[in-house]
Amino acid sequence: MGVFNVHERVLSAGPDRVGALIDTLSHGEHDRLWPGRLWEEMRLDRSLAVGAAGGHGPVRYTVTAYVPGTWVRFAFTGPRGFHGFHEFTVLPADGERTALRHTLAMNLSGVGRLTWPLAYRPMHDSLLEDCLDRAELACTGALAHRARWSPYVRFLRHLVRLTTGRRRRKS
Repeated sequence: MGVFNVHERVLSAGPDRVGALIDTLSHGEHDRLWPGRLWEEMRLDRSLAVGAAGGHGPVRYTVTAYVPGTWVRFAFTGPRGFHGFHEFTVLPADGERTALRHTLAMNLSGVGRLTWPLAYRPMHDSLLEDCLDRAELACTGALAHRARWSPYVRFLRHLVRLTTGRRRRKS
């Protein structure tokens, strides 16, 4: 089963400013893109560079391509059944606006055929909208529309807390 999932936001900022957000990925408190206060932090075994390995929560990946300020691609190494990549891309829209796009492309096998639609996809979609909210806030200082979690995503997050004992910090 193939999956192609895209989240994009056009931001009122130039490509340099938007691209600088990508370069902060996995830098803990200095990460200006990943919503680590709301979700599992993105962690890599070293600075963002080709070959860096890590992930967030049970999702594991390795950086396979990186053009600073422009594009980063991560190839999945886990969970089982996920075969593909996810990436952030900076795309100039016009002289004053830039699109920040996240693309996930993968084939699913085995248990991934069940876990993606039932759990990972709704959580992924919410996480990415929170990510784009952070990008918009970082670039403009305001949000035109704040992403909201569905009742199902809130339920899944509650299940994760119950089964792992993890608590997320309030933002």
